[in-house]
Amino acid sequence: MRSFSSLALLLFSVSAAWAEVALAPLFTDHAVLQCEKPVPVWGRATAGEKIVVTFRGQTLAATAGADGRWSVTLTPLAATAEGADLVASGTSTLTLHDVVVGEVWLASGQSNMEWPLAKAHNAEKEIAAANFPLIRHIRIEHAIAGQPADTAKTSGWQSASPATAGVFTAVGYFFARDLHRKLGVPVGIINSSFGGTPIESWLSDSTLRGTTAFPAIDARWQKNLAEFSERQARYPVECAAWLEAEEKARTTHTKNTAPRPRAPVGPGTPYALSGLFNGMIAPLQPGALRGVIWYQGESNWPRAGEYAELFPALIRSWRAGWGRDDLPFLFVQLANFADPGDPTGRGWAPLREAQARALALPATGMAVTIDIGDAKDIHPTNKQEVGRRLALIAKATVYGLATDHAGPTFASATREKAALRVRFAHVATGLVAHDRTVQSLELAGADKVFHPATAKIERGTLLVSSPAVKEPVAVRYAWSNAPVANLYNGSGLPAVPFLSDNW
Repeated sequence: MRSFSSLALLLFSVSAAWAEVALAPLFTDHAVLQCEKPVPVWGRATAGEKIVVTFRGQTLAATAGADGRWSVTLTPLAATAEGADLVASGTSTLTLHDVVVGEVWLASGQSNMEWPLAKAHNAEKEIAAANFPLIRHIRIEHAIAGQPADTAKTSGWQSASPATAGVFTAVGYFFARDLHRKLGVPVGIINSSFGGTPIESWLSDSTLRGTTAFPAIDARWQKNLAEFSERQARYPVECAAWLEAEEKARTTHTKNTAPRPRAPVGPGTPYALSGLFNGMIAPLQPGALRGVIWYQGESNWPRAGEYAELFPALIRSWRAGWGRDDLPFLFVQLANFADPGDPTGRGWAPLREAQARALALPATGMAVTIDIGDAKDIHPTNKQEVGRRLALIAKATVYGLATDHAGPTFASATREKAALRVRFAHVATGLVAHDRTVQSLELAGADKVFHPATAKIERGTLLVSSPAVKEPVAVRYAWSNAPVANLYNGSGLPAVPFLSDNW
């Protein structure tokens, strides 16, 4: 039993934790607040304490609840590059300096979103040129939680400079740079990403349990839990053996064919169901955003059928958490990669199709990257073009600017003698095959066996045929892990991989 003095000290320590006014993790010096939207500002203080928040002529008051949480909402603000102080006062005063107002986007997903500018193509030159004080970035530190967390650790907001930009999300930085140059306002990127993680980690528990995929997901999770202790014990030994094989391959100029050991999956790992939603997304809600950019899916390719349900569920649930059914959600379709773990060479294609199905939801957009990946590297370094294509979608669909933002998108396929006529949307600027005739086309007849095909470009359509298929009924394009995808529209945007069948 604790002594009275030790119990009193414990109670004092708990209450003292909120004795000073604290702000939520998105509020630090150099923050970017979302323009033209109500801006919630919230934090912690002693229960019952009155908090007054002032910013740009607005003064708002709140009283901390029994749990110490308080919240106010600033009325919509005009974008401005002029920094100002945001002050939260109670029994103590917290002042944030150089707070600007502009466009705020959440960048989330796995390693290709987390990939830093320092590892992008032409990194040295890009970092040296990163003199953009009004492009700002905040990193949400990795955190796995069993329940939705109230707060998170962050890097604090940083302005883009050669001294800071190397650690920014490369995709997020190039996206922000394009928007900043076009819109002329501050752009803030909230980087909440974690490499190697499945979508199940980013979904709330209630959302996961509400899907038809949950029984299968839960069964896998229970199996992982049962094996976790044994896997933890074996993992260091497996890693040591793999590193030894790597070294031997290096010295003998051969290739290590052994797959790299996978880290154990269990509680407290980034694979924990809902763990990243709880630790890295929940603490950000209901912060004001313009929208979300998302790059994830590599960890889910073996289960494309589940992803087709889970991805739209994630979009809907995040929108609910932010209280905006129209929150723009732009995402990257997986790039070309010859995954050595997929002997079929086609496992990534259904995952890309599952991603594309999310376009049925309003206020979504997909950046196609089937032409700019690296067949030998799951982390292609051309993040400049990924960011640019996401920015094109934002400019057209979020900001209402006149610009092409989508490549040729399959509309229909109709029979013409021994060929199929394929029609597309987004081909007002025409169809173009780069470098050679259209590659990666396949035709099948009623036997459902696909054969290589060729095509002629005619008036914005493709006439696809194959000598091996006399009576074609289905056509596919770029339907493999690492296809040669060279079909574009006249604006230089790649065609979306497609299939006309439902086999």
